[in-house]
Amino acid sequence: MKTVKRQPAAVGKAGRDARPQRISVIGLGYIGLPTAAVFASRGIEVIGVDTNAGAVETINQGRIHIVEPDLDMVVQAATFQGKLRATLVPEPADAFLIAVPTPFKDEHEPDLSHIQAVAKAIAPVLKAGNLVVLESTSPVGATEKLADWLAAARTDLTFPQQAGEASDIRIAYCPERVLPGHILRELVANDRVIGGMTPRCSEAAAALYRTFVSGECVISDARTAEMCKLTENAFRDVNIAFANELSLICDKLGVSVWELIALANRHPRVNILQPGAGVGGHCIAVDPWFIVSQTPDEARLIHTARQVNDHKPHWVTGKVMAAVNEVAVEKGIKAGEVKVAAFGLTFKPNIDDMRQSPALEIVGNLAPFFPHGIWAVDPYIDELPADLAAKGVTLVPMAQAYDTADVLVLLVDHRQFIENQPERRAGTRTIDTRGIWRS
Repeated sequence: MKTVKRQPAAVGKAGRDARPQRISVIGLGYIGLPTAAVFASRGIEVIGVDTNAGAVETINQGRIHIVEPDLDMVVQAATFQGKLRATLVPEPADAFLIAVPTPFKDEHEPDLSHIQAVAKAIAPVLKAGNLVVLESTSPVGATEKLADWLAAARTDLTFPQQAGEASDIRIAYCPERVLPGHILRELVANDRVIGGMTPRCSEAAAALYRTFVSGECVISDARTAEMCKLTENAFRDVNIAFANELSLICDKLGVSVWELIALANRHPRVNILQPGAGVGGHCIAVDPWFIVSQTPDEARLIHTARQVNDHKPHWVTGKVMAAVNEVAVEKGIKAGEVKVAAFGLTFKPNIDDMRQSPALEIVGNLAPFFPHGIWAVDPYIDELPADLAAKGVTLVPMAQAYDTADVLVLLVDHRQFIENQPERRAGTRTIDTRGIWRS
């Protein structure tokens, strides 16, 4: 493996591809839009492409359709200066960055249909000398599939799997590794792993990312870069599973898991994470399955960790129902008449992202048991997902839930819930999956 040191774009070698002057970012979500905005802030013309007409219109007005600190200011400046615009249809560019979802299908098989659709969409506008970079978290071999889809659509051009270093089109894989809520800072500061299909593809991609990356651009091959992204998230998933499993064990043994972890972490070589309601988001809850699907016999620990974390929402649901039944007996009412309030719907604190959120799953599992509905509190959500609203879930202010609910269920540790904790009322029950409401 070779480490590429950061250097000015004007410094190059004979034969090295010039830095692109016009970039197209396909997919303007939580990763694509910040990436497009950062490139545009460096004076590069950026064309953002998305199938969501509302998002395209919002961006072209200099506004954003997601919640991410400071992103609104960067997007507004970039659009005002004419460096960023959004469209529904791909246009010619020097480089194409693909940042579309890669969910899984039934039986946790990777779904690459979004990537395949992008290949079909950009193929007509490709020209010799273009660079195509896949950023979407993908199973090993996805970059090669992308190259094959493009080659099938453009038989007049050559691709790395056909012509090697002499190919007309460069293709590479470069995954994001950022934390929601800190994306703009981490896009710039974090190292990037770049896996080209050939060394020349890697160099072209590295030159592109050196436009704004202050960390190192570390070169590998496409398959290793793909596996690196999956490994990072599988590592975190396994460690979270250990904490979540501890919470189940401690609950059964009558031990405070929060005190236990605090004590154990005093060991100089122990650093146990904090348990929660499960694992969500577009990466950690999904990516380990890509490894399991390709190597089911070998990925035994990774598979077990996924099962532990996927089970946690069901365990929390059971704890809530047990508390509901206790309240119902004490008040002499039916369990369905007990007022339940769930605090937090996003997959992590202080953002609006609900993708793969265990909190959503828990609230959805509980809703059918309460004909009069469940209350939900989330300062980052203005509108409930349609399926939850259809089940009778209602968004209410935090104070109303604190003052009136019989069972308070803390699912996400938003700062508002930490700074404004509920008063202990006689007869109420609290299910705190994050340990922030402990007396």
